[in-house]
Order: sequence, then structure tokens, then C-alpha cells
Amino acid sequence: MAEENKVTLYGMWSSPYVKRVELALRLKGIPYVYVEEDLRNKSPLLLKLNPVHQKVPVLVHNGKPIVESLVILEYIDETWKTGPQLLPEDPYKRSQVRFWASYLQQVFESMVSVLKTSGQAQENAIKEVTEKLKLLEEGLKGFFPNGFPNSFDIENVGLLEVVICSHFGANEALEEALGVKVITPEKTPLIYSSIIALTEIPTVKAASIPHEKVVTFLKFFREKALKSSAE
Repeated sequence: MAEENKVTLYGMWSSPYVKRVELALRLKGIPYVYVEEDLRNKSPLLLKLNPVHQKVPVLVHNGKPIVESLVILEYIDETWKTGPQLLPEDPYKRSQVRFWASYLQQVFESMVSVLKTSGQAQENAIKEVTEKLKLLEEGLKGFFPNGFPNSFDIENVGLLEVVICSHFGANEALEEALGVKVITPEKTPLIYSSIIALTEIPTVKAASIPHEKVVTFLKFFREKALKSSAE
């Protein structure tokens, strides 16, 4: 019976998409086994579990694989009723959470473009990110009309907060690697305050990656991307 209920997460430590699943599991108090994958040398098991996209995260529960991070988050919420409810009951509110979680993903992808470029291309990428962050700031006001609370109870953490934390939790490391501040309390106070409050939650802190390790990875990623574009 224990084997039937076994939960295994296949991931890569630097992936925010894996991190959001890991956070959801921890917040709900779900025991799981973590398996680190080398995406430069994908294991036969990963290719078997996710033959379509061949990437992480993959959650295996009762021997059945679930793929795509947002799909996995909804599966976790529907399967385990312990801990915080990730999605609201109201259909309209659920739709809004889904929309902005998806948009957050687009913002993150634009931020990756900033990391991979330099010169005029980077300036253009920063401008695009800035515009998207403004839209996100306005969108979040619908969820937090009185501003983001200074302290956040674990029971109030939902899917949107999990996605914010997984994508923007390493904001300071990104700033250090880039030498550019993208998210600031002056330009996007709601986003900025949400990052501060969420990263202070003990469960989130316990799952966080050491700052220097993230900075080193981001610098390596940037150097590799710039070298590839110059070839």
C-alpha cells in the first residue's frame, strides 16, 4: 500500500518549473522522493515517463506520470486536501488564477531573454520585461487590493503565490548576475513585496537554493548563451 502511494518528483535543481512543484508538495506536507535529472544526458526513465516533451518536472504517483508543472500543481491540489488549497472553489476566481499564473510564465521567459542577451538586444529585452511587469503589477491588484501582506500564513498560499515564488524568489541572484535591477519597490511595489513576504515563509526558506549557487549558475548560463550567439 505504501508503494502504491509513493510520490516521486523528477527534476533539475535550477528549474523554476520543478521548484513550483516542490514547493506545492512541501506546503501540503506530502512526503516525496526527489530524483535529480541531467538534462544534457537524459535518463531512459525520463524519456519513458515524458516521451512527448522529454523534460522535467515529472511527478509520479501510484506509478503514473503527470507532466507539465501547472498541470501537476492542479493534480496535487485535487488529490491531496491537506495543507493550503492552491486553487479557489469559485470558477471565475480559478480562471483568473490560471490566467495570471500562465502570464507569470511569459514574464519569466522574457526575463530569461534579458539574461541571454547584451547591448541593444538586452535593452530591448529589459524594456519588454518592464512592460510585462507593469501589466502583472496591475493584475495582482485584483488579488491584493490592499497590498501584499508583510507576513504570509502558509494556509493562505495558493497556486499564484507558488508560481511567483518559484519564478521571482531568486530575484536578488538575478540582479547580481546581470548587474541590472528589474523588479524594484519603486516600479513594482506589489510584486516586490510579494517576493519578500513569500521567501520569508519557513517552508519556502527550507526549499530555497543557496544564493551563491544560483548566482554562479546564472552567470554560467549567461556566458554560455552569449558565446553561442556570437558563434
